[in-house]
Formats: sequence, C-alpha cells, structure tokens
Amino acid sequence: MKKRIAVLPGDGIGKEVARGAVEILQAVGERFGHQFDFSYGKIGGTAIDEYGTPLTDETIQLCKESDAVLLGAVGGPKWDKAPAHVRPEKGLLKLRKDLNLYANLRPTSYYESLADSSPLRKEVIQDVDMLIVRELTGGLYFGKPSERVQDNGQDAVVDTLYYQKAEMYRVIKLAFELAQGRKKRVTSIDKANVLESSRMWREIAEEVSKDFPDVTLDHMLVDNAAMQMVKNPKRFDVVVTENMFGDILSDEASVLTGSLGMLPSASISEKGPYLFEPIHGSAPDIAGKNMANPLAMILSAAMMLRVSFGMEEEAAEVERAVNQVLDAGFRTGDIASFGQTHSSTTEMIDEVKAVLLENEAIMHIMGAYA
Repeated sequence: MKKRIAVLPGDGIGKEVARGAVEILQAVGERFGHQFDFSYGKIGGTAIDEYGTPLTDETIQLCKESDAVLLGAVGGPKWDKAPAHVRPEKGLLKLRKDLNLYANLRPTSYYESLADSSPLRKEVIQDVDMLIVRELTGGLYFGKPSERVQDNGQDAVVDTLYYQKAEMYRVIKLAFELAQGRKKRVTSIDKANVLESSRMWREIAEEVSKDFPDVTLDHMLVDNAAMQMVKNPKRFDVVVTENMFGDILSDEASVLTGSLGMLPSASISEKGPYLFEPIHGSAPDIAGKNMANPLAMILSAAMMLRVSFGMEEEAAEVERAVNQVLDAGFRTGDIASFGQTHSSTTEMIDEVKAVLLENEAIMHIMGAYA
C-alpha cells in the first residue's frame, strides 16, 4: 500500500519526536511492504521565523493533498510576545479549522511497567482504559469577539463561547459510535448548572442517546469530572466534552500514565485527511538535548496506521514494540523512577525500531536498564 503523509515537525522537541515517528513508519513499511512518502511543511514558530505567519496556504494545501498529517508540537517562549494573530498556536487552530478537524480522540491506557511513574496508587490506575473525545473547532478558542476592550473607562476583556447545535451533535454522536466498540458507556461532561451552552450540550446528549439504546449515558459536571479522573478513573470509558474542558481534562489524564509524553491523539474530520499528534507541548527547555520522550508521537503514528489506513496489524505491532521496550526497562527522564537510568530520545526510537524489525544486533542490550 502506498500513502502520502504530511509531516509538520513544528517547534522545540516537535522536530525530534516527529523524526522518530517517521523512522518507525519507515520500519513498518519495510516490514509489511508499504510505501510511505513523506512531505514536510512548517507550522508554528518556525513558520513565523521564515514566513511571518504561523501557517501558510502552501502548508494547508500540502495537508489537504496528503492521506494523513503528522504534527510534532508548536510554541515556545521565543514567540510569547508576538502579536496574538501571529502566535504559533494560531497556526494550529487555523489548521484544525481549515481541515475541519472537529473531534480529537485522546486515549489513556494503563501500562503495567509504568505503574511507578504515576503519582497515583497502582490500585487506582490499574486497568484504566479511557478515551476522551474533545470537540475541536468551536467554543471559546474560536468564538468572536475575542479581544481587549474598554468598559466605562476600565480595561476589560471579552471571550465568546459559541457553538452551533450541529457542531455539538456530530461530536457527541461520534462518542456514542466509538462507545459501541468499547464498554458501551459515555460520560458527557459539561457545566450545565452555570452555562447555557452546557445546557444545550446536555440536551443534545440526551437526544443522541435515544439512537444508541445499547450505550449507557452519564452526565457529569466538569469540576466533579476533574476530581473523579484522579480518584476513580476506572469508572470512565468514553468521555465527550467541549473544546476547553477537553483540553484541560486530557492533560490531567496524563498523570494516569505518568507523563504527557505517553499520550497520543487523533484529530478527525468528516471529509479529508486526519491529523495525528502527541498531546504534549514543544518543551523548549529540553529541545535539542536528545531527552524528549518520543513514545507519544510513535503511538500517534500507530493511531494513524489504524484509523486512517486501516492497518490494524501494523498498528498493533507498533504498540507491542512500545510495550516491549518499556517492559525491558528503557525510560526517558519523564517516566523514569528514582535512580533509574535515563535513555535518550534516539535510544528509545532505536529500540522500538529494533523490536519492529526483530533486529537482534540492537536488541541484545535490551534489559540493560531493567
């Protein structure tokens, strides 16, 4: 099978982890007889530095002409004082809007070998298998007006939370569809005791649930959900929520695996290429130091194989390789226990690749850190 993949490394450690994902996909192609053609574009701060804008029309067109998109990370202190319209994050928001990436899927799974990396007790996180479905193209991040204003001579600010009913409906319906292939439970998270948008969200969830009688629907206020995710995360199967709540809660879920560096994501559209990225940021403090955890990016590539290309066996093999490397004791600093030797970014990539290709010449050192 031949596929064209747009690669947008972005800023900071995005370049390092994106390189790792490409190497893993090349290994998958070698093992399974696929041809992956990679085309590169710039986004975020690197695009600002070269083009004066965080996302060019050429990069958007490159993505639209590809079968899938891999994104590293954007942002960094270098651009913190840039005008709002040329901040690196604006490039990512524009890309989501232009590709109509309306839903972000963020799975959180328990890794036995990383139980000690989480600040939560093992009995709390054991067997957690949660999928957060986040609405991605509406809400506060896209509402207008969003600006600083004067109110009776005082400095003030306004942000607008705006949704159309159809935007809520499609992401909630997707959550129910996904739940049918899992444990058949949907938890819809809102703030219906305060926000009118959340009251509409809850009404739509009830409406959609009537078409899925085999799926159980629960409603939960976002403040309680934030507590339950660290107190009793095993209660969740599929979680669906609006844009900002999903952004915050999915980062919170990283404590279940011990690090943002372990969480992949897929952003899907109704038509056109899907985008795959780790949920972590650009981590400028460790950029270029060969310290970043590449596993979230590699697992995002596995999601791409499964979701965009239907390559279930190939995706499962990448995930198996990641698990085997973790079981052997390899750790980047973010997931290492006290006193455990740290592996570099390239070492982690090489080990995953070695397992995929069954390369004994490299794999003989596996377990050295156990």
